[in-house]
Amino acid sequence: MTAEVAGDTALQSVVLEDLVEARRYRRWLVDLALPHLGDDPLEVGSGLGHYAADWAEAGVPQWTASEADEERLAALRARFEDDPVVRVRVLSVPIDEQAHHTAVVAYNVLEHIPDDVDALRTFAALLRPGGRVVLVVPAFPSAMSRFDREIGHQRRYRRRTLRAAAESAGLTVEVLHHVNSIGLLAWFVHVKAMRARPRAGFTLTVFDRFFVPWLRRLEARVPPPFGQSLFLVARKD
Repeated sequence: MTAEVAGDTALQSVVLEDLVEARRYRRWLVDLALPHLGDDPLEVGSGLGHYAADWAEAGVPQWTASEADEERLAALRARFEDDPVVRVRVLSVPIDEQAHHTAVVAYNVLEHIPDDVDALRTFAALLRPGGRVVLVVPAFPSAMSRFDREIGHQRRYRRRTLRAAAESAGLTVEVLHHVNSIGLLAWFVHVKAMRARPRAGFTLTVFDRFFVPWLRRLEARVPPPFGQSLFLVARKD
């Protein structure tokens, strides 16, 4: 069974390429997931492979990257053709198969899928008992913008709605918190109010170089009450 993930796929790829410069921010999200991955994780919606490359570099012994979009899948295969750690496969959501991965990782994917609970059930079917679903999703419905809709976001989440979706899929939530409090404020101003889109450039470079290291340390000590994204880890019992 397959379903189209909503959104302008060309625009999605452009944004993925634009944001490759946010290396410190990406490493922050990579490190959040590392303790929960185990030795055989699968990534759903790997895009252009930036996160997959970072996780492989961080020491994950084997990594399965997957994509449904044909152009991004071709880019993934070219990028990791001779990589000893990262293997690439085609995979569409929802997924009609079972496996025994230690984790299923989906960063900025679930919000594109019309039936998110069913998608989470299919993620769980790819896990061995005790495996984890690891997610990053956009936070706060009030931050929904024209850009969100253009890129195919069906929704933005509150903590309670993300928890409810995971629990409805039979998962046990272990970690759930906001990430990037400053980013949410910038999103309201730049993306929602000014109707711009995130892109590479001076502002992103300054944020990534000077604000992300400080913000990462702060949020590790004091979990913020809001943020641009939500990070979730949920266990298959």
